[in-house]
Amino acid sequence: MYRPLDHHSDPKPAMNWRVLGLLNLYRVLAPLMLLALYPLGTARGFAVDSRQLFFGATISYLCFGLGSIILVRRRLASAYVQTVLQATVDLTLLLLVLHACGGIGSGLGLLLLLPVGGLAFLLPPRSALFLAAVAVIAVLADTIWQQLNGHADIVVYATAGLLGIVLFVIATAGSFVARRMRESEDLVRQKDIDLANLAELSQYIVQHLRESLLVVDATDKIRLINESAAEILGDDHAVPGALVGEVSPRLLYSLATWRQSERGENSPSSFVAADGARVIQPHFAPLGGLSPGPTLIFLEDTSLMAERVQQGKLAALGRLSASIAHEIRNPVGAMSHAGQLLAESPHIGPDERRLTDIIRHNSERVSTIINNVLQMSRREATKPTRLTLGDWVEEFLEEFCETMQVPRNRIGFQETAPELEVRIDPTHLHQVVWNLCDNAIKYGEARGGISVEIKLGRLNPSNRPFLEVADRGPGIEPQAVDRLFEPFFTGRKGGTGLGLFISRELCQLNRAILLYEPRSGDGSIFRIVFSDPQRWEE
Repeated sequence: MYRPLDHHSDPKPAMNWRVLGLLNLYRVLAPLMLLALYPLGTARGFAVDSRQLFFGATISYLCFGLGSIILVRRRLASAYVQTVLQATVDLTLLLLVLHACGGIGSGLGLLLLLPVGGLAFLLPPRSALFLAAVAVIAVLADTIWQQLNGHADIVVYATAGLLGIVLFVIATAGSFVARRMRESEDLVRQKDIDLANLAELSQYIVQHLRESLLVVDATDKIRLINESAAEILGDDHAVPGALVGEVSPRLLYSLATWRQSERGENSPSSFVAADGARVIQPHFAPLGGLSPGPTLIFLEDTSLMAERVQQGKLAALGRLSASIAHEIRNPVGAMSHAGQLLAESPHIGPDERRLTDIIRHNSERVSTIINNVLQMSRREATKPTRLTLGDWVEEFLEEFCETMQVPRNRIGFQETAPELEVRIDPTHLHQVVWNLCDNAIKYGEARGGISVEIKLGRLNPSNRPFLEVADRGPGIEPQAVDRLFEPFFTGRKGGTGLGLFISRELCQLNRAILLYEPRSGDGSIFRIVFSDPQRWEE
């Protein structure tokens, strides 16, 4: 389920930890610097009035800095607790060092600037000013004590006052800068959250679209693909980062053809889905202005489109068949009958008899076309029956070989899934398989051995039953594949061009699909993919 990103996550702790880490580096370097200056003594203007206090405070400050590094890295306490702890220790130990070195006149009051400014960066404005006020009061108190004990003259009050002003300015500036940085970070983070939410929402919409789509980059790698497209191309391989050519070579060929045509309006060739049960038509659209660049690919299931136009097609066929029956069939019948009477006349010679044979042959051909069209228009509702496909094929082959006078050894039969059951109208299945076998015999009759091979099995991963009829004929020309199932299109002289068209229509009536693919070597494979056995309607 889609869940928006958390808008209330606080970016401040990350910044606070970074500032605390930098202050710890200062707490290590400052004591080391003081210890290094100590041997120089008064020669460099650095005098220590109380050695014991100086060394105790300096070494304690160094140890505190090292310990704070561990506290910050391991997050042993919250950022706020560590801020308060560091503020307390900084003021205490640095004031002790200042006192041990003779007060504000030593110039070591500058050591307070970085801790006060850094901690003011982490505290609210009032707390930052309170920290600066405590530091100023402590410096003034030490100055008064030093002056009363004769260790300083009255002019140091000006230095103490100037230091106090600088501390208040630094605390105010640190608090202001911190507030502006937090506002900027909040704004940037909010923009990041909005962009992340939009990206996640877009991803959710794409993944749950009914339309199948994917995005391919210029190197033919899949960058984005939704569940529907992955199902078409194969769930095991169609993933982001995979090469299109490894997932679907046919889709890569269509994409390359589209690119070579300068992204024209040509319709790329279709291909069979990974489950072997659907014909997919790809559509391409460029993304961006680069060439070559990313491409958006829509995968259209043509079987769904075919179902939508089925009713309109049947209505048109009905009107056409009515005209054919009245306007063509009767005149053709009259011409055929007249030709037969003329052929029976004893007064005609061989040339005239050859002409009557032409009349008879073409009349029969026209009658066949008319009968096929009328059969399509008069189709009744299917009467699906559950049958065992292997037993049905055995009975069919016996009838087919006897009727067509074909030796049984010329037709091979392979059953990879015994006891395979399908649900289909037996008369429709008989007509489709008969037509496919008849075409296979006619196209492959010039070759010896087995001219037709029938195979039964199940497709992976859909598990749908299938029946294949393969031949070793000349095959189908690549440019004719897309028109193979169109009415009146034929690649054989004398053919009507309606056999495959009617066969596919009958398959669609039974929620099956008839597919073609070229056979390795020479020949063709026609595959009937039956309806999903898990969705049979009782």
